[in-house]
Amino acid sequence: MKKILPPGPVMVDVAGLTLTSHEIERLQHPHVGGVILFARNFASKEQLCALTTAIHAARDEPLLIAVDHEGGRVQRFRQGFTRLPAMHALGTLWQRDVLQATKAATATGFVLAAELRACGVDFSFTPVLDLDYGQSAVIGDRAFDADPRVVTLLAKSLNHGLLLAGMHNCGKHFPGHGFVAADSHVAIPVDERTLDEVLAQDAAPYDWLGNSLSSVMPAHVIYPKVDAQPAGFSKIWLQKILRQKFGFDGVIFSDDLSMEGATVVGDIVARAEAALGAGCDMVLVCNAPDQADQLLRDLRWDFSTASQQRLRRLHPVGQAARLQHNADYAAAKALVEALHHESATGV
Repeated sequence: MKKILPPGPVMVDVAGLTLTSHEIERLQHPHVGGVILFARNFASKEQLCALTTAIHAARDEPLLIAVDHEGGRVQRFRQGFTRLPAMHALGTLWQRDVLQATKAATATGFVLAAELRACGVDFSFTPVLDLDYGQSAVIGDRAFDADPRVVTLLAKSLNHGLLLAGMHNCGKHFPGHGFVAADSHVAIPVDERTLDEVLAQDAAPYDWLGNSLSSVMPAHVIYPKVDAQPAGFSKIWLQKILRQKFGFDGVIFSDDLSMEGATVVGDIVARAEAALGAGCDMVLVCNAPDQADQLLRDLRWDFSTASQQRLRRLHPVGQAARLQHNADYAAAKALVEALHHESATGV
């Protein structure tokens, strides 16, 4: 039986193509507010639709279903989906034709969102707002450009495309992951720049985009000249700068708390409490079901009404059924496919 519960502050994942009885029980825990999907959860569009239907049915108020579906090498679902270009391809196009680049960015956002929503996926953690300094392998061509002005305007166009299909957006990884070479999945990156340097460059798109950003995901990067804690556990970054200085009122997600960059804070419960205490609205625990169960069992957190309201605003708007059956979608798809082909082949 479905449990009538408001959304909780934890986003979890699932192991396979269908839900197990234990996973259904986990999704019904009061602390759970969302589910993130991965490539392992996809075999076909029909199977994905069945899985998202089952996830949405687990609660009276449906959980938010999310995915990292950016384009390029970070596209979880491929068969039956349009191959999206890496965001760097849009930055490259910008250098040749600014207006065509913004048009292509809007088309990319629209196709991305329309295809996900048709399969019951509510939300994608995109766009990447990190700057391309040419020294971060984990960011690399996921970044639009090295210039924060270009990043801002292409992200704004991509976000417009998402919204045309009823999907909200997530800027990541605040205040910027592109300057450090270390990968926070497997290391603890440290960025030695001053606050003024970071604000003038990497963090600028978050300021300029303002509340056209629906949500933000901070980086598991330590900026020791600002705070000894990684940004996702820092009241300075999340409250003083993002909330107060930039006036941001959307959802703040933690990055995955099972990543190496989060381990400096302690065990999974300590990490979640630190992230929520610093200002995150929702924390992610991925690829670690035992840690997810431990967190749901031991977390003591009163999820605020404000956070619940922010999270509810991320659910998609409008119907998804006809999005892929109109001329706008066909034109956008053709433009995206041409750009992907050009970036993949150099032709």
